[in-house]
Amino acid sequence: MTATSLPMGAGRVAPTANQGASFPAATLTITARTVKKTVRTPSLMIGGTVSGVMFLLIFRYVFGGAIGHTGGLSYVDFVAPGFIVTSVLFGAMSAGTGVAEDVQAGLVDRLRSLPVRGASIVCGRAAGDTLLTAWGLLVTTGVSFAVGFRVHGGAGPALGAFGLAVVYALAFCWLFAALGFFAGSAQGAQSLSFLVFPLTFVSSAYVPVSTMPSWMRAFANHQPVTVMVDTARILAEGHSATLALGHGLGYYLPASLVWSAGIVAVCVPVAVWRLHRS
Repeated sequence: MTATSLPMGAGRVAPTANQGASFPAATLTITARTVKKTVRTPSLMIGGTVSGVMFLLIFRYVFGGAIGHTGGLSYVDFVAPGFIVTSVLFGAMSAGTGVAEDVQAGLVDRLRSLPVRGASIVCGRAAGDTLLTAWGLLVTTGVSFAVGFRVHGGAGPALGAFGLAVVYALAFCWLFAALGFFAGSAQGAQSLSFLVFPLTFVSSAYVPVSTMPSWMRAFANHQPVTVMVDTARILAEGHSATLALGHGLGYYLPASLVWSAGIVAVCVPVAVWRLHRS
């Protein structure tokens, strides 16, 4: 018996290529994998959460008594928003080491062999690390309240400050993910991550910029961490923070959003390009 061939359009269905997982589905799968891997590794969860809390306690109780010039704010109310925002920088560093480990272990090569878009690999990784960083942000916020931090600008603006910190976390996760693709190893990624570490200290996070030398103030006033911290500080502390900083929310908020958008706009194509070159 011979098979009867049907002409196209007369009941015969043309074969279709396997299109693979959609971009959203692949991104969500990789996001879930990133979160599960960290949650199932207690040392990663503890290390990523404790670092910001440890520095907060040191500055609150060791250095806080020696720092008096904070523009009318109590030091704990001044420094807590700084640590809450910079905790996203500490947390996002894990994105770089995680990406480098995935490349080194061959996971990225295996994912690239599947019928998924390459961009979903890095988007899923960045989204997963952003969720993990948000968890550390929540813990640092809780500890800040435990050591005496109080919100004076209202609950709504304070929640807005937390939401903005998550936006900043996304931007920095993309930055460190891009660095991770260039690092070649987890150790190399850690070394590259510490190149941006000075951003946290040469900023308004822990001390007023006005107390720094003039040559350092120029850098501190025009880098992303300062405007991000001061945006959160004004939202949390209200009018007293505006008086202390010399500018209002309308000055800091647009600048912080432009910095966040700029970091993402640069790092997303760089990370995707490097993925295809790795």
